[in-house]
Amino acid sequence: MNTAYLSIGTNMGDREVNLTKAAEQLRRTDGIESVELSSIYETAPVGLTDQADFLNAAARVVTSLPAEELLAACQRIEKDLGRVRTIRWGPRTADLDILLYNEERIDTETLTVPHPRMQERAFVLIPLTELAPDCADPVTGRLYREAPAMADEGVRRWKAKEDSGPRP
Repeated sequence: MNTAYLSIGTNMGDREVNLTKAAEQLRRTDGIESVELSSIYETAPVGLTDQADFLNAAARVVTSLPAEELLAACQRIEKDLGRVRTIRWGPRTADLDILLYNEERIDTETLTVPHPRMQERAFVLIPLTELAPDCADPVTGRLYREAPAMADEGVRRWKAKEDSGPRP
């Protein structure tokens, strides 16, 4: 079995429903054994700032899927939830990124793990380190909780972890 960490974000439509549906679809994906979500956080957009705030969470996924197949599953979920890729860093109904996959370094045309910009993004690191406080960069060995981006005060807990699971 493999352990992967994902970042899930949304800023269009009913953001909480989008996160819930993304988690539900991950749980129903063949080859995914379990999904644990962090609390949900609200953050201002990065890159293209003239858009609605995001809700973000991290997910710990235990899976038999190879990394590229997990990526394909994430992209199917994005599409099922109505994501259309038109503007880089633009608004989206769902964004699922693989942050980490075991302790592996992966660099292909379609996938880079660890995610290349995660160290700079509090909206990724704060939920990730909630799930895995001792998680370290497999390249440098540095703990993610010690990254300078963790001090970003623009990340607000929106809903605590115990309330962030899927709802019927």
